[in-house]
Amino acid sequence: MDSILARIEALGLSLPEVPAPVAAYVNCVRTGNLLFLSGGLPIDGERKILGQVPRDVSVEQAQEGARIIILNRLAVVKQEIGSLDRVKQVVALNGFVNSAPDFYGHPLVINGASELLIEIFGDKGKHSRTALGAAALPLNVAVEINLIVEVE
Repeated sequence: MDSILARIEALGLSLPEVPAPVAAYVNCVRTGNLLFLSGGLPIDGERKILGQVPRDVSVEQAQEGARIIILNRLAVVKQEIGSLDRVKQVVALNGFVNSAPDFYGHPLVINGASELLIEIFGDKGKHSRTALGAAALPLNVAVEINLIVEVE
């Protein structure tokens, strides 16, 4: 077992099955040593984090949704390169929050994802980031996140 996968399990977490794209795109495109991951959604089997933050979904629930997304995006990375130990650096994270018009806590929601990446990868998990609000997101999810990851 690779050390990053062991770290994920030590945190009491696991990688889900790689989710199938829900439209006309692929989960990941590799160019050179960079992986460009499509936006992931907070869906894990029957568990879905849906609605606007904070009207329908609390900040804490949306943060959990962001963590779900990171795990499903890491499942995509593992499928693409075979081992998460080959991740050299998480380069960028772009987070979108389905938010009520008067909600300004987008960074708090996306911290759920950023903090998990750092817990898993340490310094290799530190990344540049965008955290934006949106009037609506696909399938009415509370949050969507895409990543750029450098690999060996």
